[in-house]
Amino acid sequence: MAIFTPGLSAIEKEIANAADYPTYREASLAHDALSGADAWKNEVVSQHYDYRLIRKRVERMQAARKLQDVYGLMSIIHEGLHGNLGNIANPALLGHCRIGTKNLIQTFIDEVVTALNTIYEADESLVDFYEKKRFFEETTYAFGQSCLMLSGGAGLGIFHAGVVKSLNQQNLLPGVISGASAGAIIAALIGTREQSELEACLAPEFILEKFRYWRHWSGFGKKSLFDSRALENTLIELFDIMTFDEAFALSGKHINVSVSPADLHQQSRVLNAKTSPRAVITQAVRASTAVPVFFSPVQLKAKNLLGDIVPYIPNRRFVDGSMMADLPYKQLSRLYGVNHSIVSQTNPLAIPFVPANRSEETSITGLTFRHVRQLAKSNSVFAFDVLEKWVNHRGTKLAIHKVRSIIDQQYVGNINILPQRQLRSLTQIMANPTLESVTNLISDGERATWEHIDNIERNTKISETLRRLLAKLKEREARVSGHATSSARTEST
Repeated sequence: MAIFTPGLSAIEKEIANAADYPTYREASLAHDALSGADAWKNEVVSQHYDYRLIRKRVERMQAARKLQDVYGLMSIIHEGLHGNLGNIANPALLGHCRIGTKNLIQTFIDEVVTALNTIYEADESLVDFYEKKRFFEETTYAFGQSCLMLSGGAGLGIFHAGVVKSLNQQNLLPGVISGASAGAIIAALIGTREQSELEACLAPEFILEKFRYWRHWSGFGKKSLFDSRALENTLIELFDIMTFDEAFALSGKHINVSVSPADLHQQSRVLNAKTSPRAVITQAVRASTAVPVFFSPVQLKAKNLLGDIVPYIPNRRFVDGSMMADLPYKQLSRLYGVNHSIVSQTNPLAIPFVPANRSEETSITGLTFRHVRQLAKSNSVFAFDVLEKWVNHRGTKLAIHKVRSIIDQQYVGNINILPQRQLRSLTQIMANPTLESVTNLISDGERATWEHIDNIERNTKISETLRRLLAKLKEREARVSGHATSSARTEST
């Protein structure tokens, strides 16, 4: 139980007024020391995770390292390493302190990382290079990886820039990133820039300059209420005719852009360097931002072998990606072995129903609300299925189908980063931005991310270590074999 002292209120003010993450973290650690949270971290025993299993694994890895038993380390890791071993990722462990978790859990993660580095550095007269490579390939594939998913949200999508800025500063951007609608713009910025360039593109002044007039009234009786030319020109300026495979070669990031079909009998698509390598990013993002009625549907484009721009999926038009695939977790899981998700959620249809903290759902009240939400969702989907069967008018049927798709989606991840639930934010959804609104949204995104930084780092540390070491082994193999390689971009997924 937390110990309340007069000093806590002063520290909480420091946390609330922190200008950057280091200040926030330092004040949060001071809060944990004063509140009694540090004592909770030191207590090994807890009903929320299998401390006996975790403690035994730590002891075995430490003993193997002391004996320089590399094969023993490989065997221990092969036995069952995964992201929630012994329930160490249980949300119930998150509400007891501001920074960190049980010290035993942190020790376990650090010990696994040390073991992986020990295996990588092992003398190859004892452990053959190809044994190492095979071990890291198998373990990386089995362990999986994290992704960052950026939702739709029109003008509120600028919030994503703050989230990405904060993660980038801590070197915590995952290798797999998806974006829908407004989130597609930020995802494309990540994928078409090197890490050193990204910070400047996330500055309020840069974003305002590029998107000051994204909403330009066209008028009633036209194909759409808004004229898309200003937005299209901005996207061309930002992404030119770069394709998804060209973007991957530049940034090493697997960016994914969701688009929804403008007609019936078609499924949503997630465009990326694996499934649509030659698709042009500008048109993919333009399609993903084409909110029905407000913007007209878009024809996708691709670059052929001669470098010419040609239609992609001819005779089909696509619209707003968040209509059917706001968070395309299933597709990312299948393509990249993703099994853990970080979500920046600004979709106004989703925010009211997303718990700000997954630990909230462990209470009786939280579980009850979750059950009620699931019942309401199931009943609504059923009602729209029935309605769609009864209606014959094609346009009406399509509208019903789109609404059903919106309701039937999953809008949460393992870690959810949300904006402040303020009514004033809703006015920014379809408004042209100002310097003040852009600055505030980016700042809100940064601050909302800070409370999750430690958890994100803990949940991605092992997978990122595996991928980094596997990439180094593949780079070395390519260098020795004499093959030219952009090995830092080597597929380890």
